[in-house]
Amino acid sequence: MIGKQTTKHRSIFTLADAEERARNFEDYWIFTQAHSGDLIEEDKDLTRKRALLQQFRNNPVQLSQPFPGAAFYRNYVELKDKAEALDRKTLLLTCIYKFARHEWVGITGAWKSTPSLGQAKHLTDKISRWHLAEEFCHVRFFHEMFMTFKLDKLEWVPLSPFMEKIYQIFPLFPEILMSPPAFVTELMGIVFYREVDAILDEVFADEPSARDRLRALLDEITVDEIAHVGQRRNYIGSLGVKLSKWMLPTLFRLFYADIPETRVLFDIEKMIKTGLEFDFNEIPERIIERAWIPSYCI
Repeated sequence: MIGKQTTKHRSIFTLADAEERARNFEDYWIFTQAHSGDLIEEDKDLTRKRALLQQFRNNPVQLSQPFPGAAFYRNYVELKDKAEALDRKTLLLTCIYKFARHEWVGITGAWKSTPSLGQAKHLTDKISRWHLAEEFCHVRFFHEMFMTFKLDKLEWVPLSPFMEKIYQIFPLFPEILMSPPAFVTELMGIVFYREVDAILDEVFADEPSARDRLRALLDEITVDEIAHVGQRRNYIGSLGVKLSKWMLPTLFRLFYADIPETRVLFDIEKMIKTGLEFDFNEIPERIIERAWIPSYCI
């Protein structure tokens, strides 16, 4: 990563009372509207995100060499070759797809179970709607990563019926049960994006324009994810913090076991350690200056 920031922040697990967390919901609501724009509910989209995506599409990247997509198409839904046998570009792109696919399935289920903006009774209902719309925008940004390499035959394929059912049921849990694992999944996201960013220079050394485009798209996702980590942390008190720390190693291992590319590309135990110690201090300044962080972590 480039442009490391110098400001010091507290751990994401820093305790805060209910009153301070309530103030932070108000603050986050102001931030997310200004940051992402107005909600286009029928499209699961946001005005500023839509305009930004169009800017990327209006300025396509020229590759130095055509990307050979055969191995990607053979492995992107299910890894059929040995991970170690794939070239690093293909391996990273299939890994990113599998991660984004889980996100796509999860937010699709959550969108159906959260109140629409017209039905929202509480501030947190409105926040949830914006949050999910941002996640749909992330899937579009991920898709644009693949379009950078002209992988236009890619499809977003549903998960197994069992996994689909889990993602559909999860948002229906009471908030007290849902919040700790939901917070951990946001931490999982930001740790994953950090690890991807850290190897972009190596993997795409011979395609600097494509590398820069991937990083620009990943930055847009990461800025949101930093804010989402803080927003989801806002839902949990002291007991939730303890539960989150307790379940984080297991959830990380279970999730990444479903993405076999990660065992070749990354160190999962190191990612778990990063999640447990997360405090924003290793996030580059270019990200932090645009993101939202809870007051009790500043």
